[in-house]
Amino acid sequence: MIGIYGGTFNPIHTAHLRAAEEVCEALGLQRMLFIPSARPPHKSSCAQHIAPADMRFEWVRRAVEDHPLFEVDPIEKDRPGQSYLVDTLRILRERYADQQLVFVVGQDAFSEMGTWRSPREIFSLVDIAVTTRPPKIEAALESWLPECVREDFKIDTVQQTASHRTRDTSVRLVPVTPMDISASGIREAIRDGQSIRYLVPESIREAILKSDFYQAASPR
Repeated sequence: MIGIYGGTFNPIHTAHLRAAEEVCEALGLQRMLFIPSARPPHKSSCAQHIAPADMRFEWVRRAVEDHPLFEVDPIEKDRPGQSYLVDTLRILRERYADQQLVFVVGQDAFSEMGTWRSPREIFSLVDIAVTTRPPKIEAALESWLPECVREDFKIDTVQQTASHRTRDTSVRLVPVTPMDISASGIREAIRDGQSIRYLVPESIREAILKSDFYQAASPR
């Protein structure tokens, strides 16, 4: 079973890595592919505050290089145009035709997936693991499954899982340790001249600071 962990990673931080570690353990994953989004369409309005794709890719590569199950994939960095998840999943589904694929997504992003390109196809291509941060899990799975896919799934309200009615895919919750770390908070700390030690992996802390990107991208 292969995990697919997508995101802007602007920048990647400790909470990303810890969540990935816990999902690997909970689901028994053989690998976790980190896929930095090169040109995220849902963040086009703030693109000037997103570090260049090559830079973010290199930070992720260095952040995960010592982990035996983690690796970074350049599939979106190397593909022209907007980084639509459905395009990525189509390619990965073909590449790993004999493997079970699990897309890992946080609860907040999951609730917005109905607005992404071809959401029904996304939910039919791969399993989805939704990371939640107990003790606060807002409502039941059925209430925040995107409305456009609810009829495609049979929901187990006890186990908080959902099985696709026609495809061999599912949605499940994976509780992870709550860590109050965010990329936006890290960017703000950098702009304010505060330390980001222990918020990001030590292997990339100096590279992030030396890039001077977030200082230069500071809103005036």
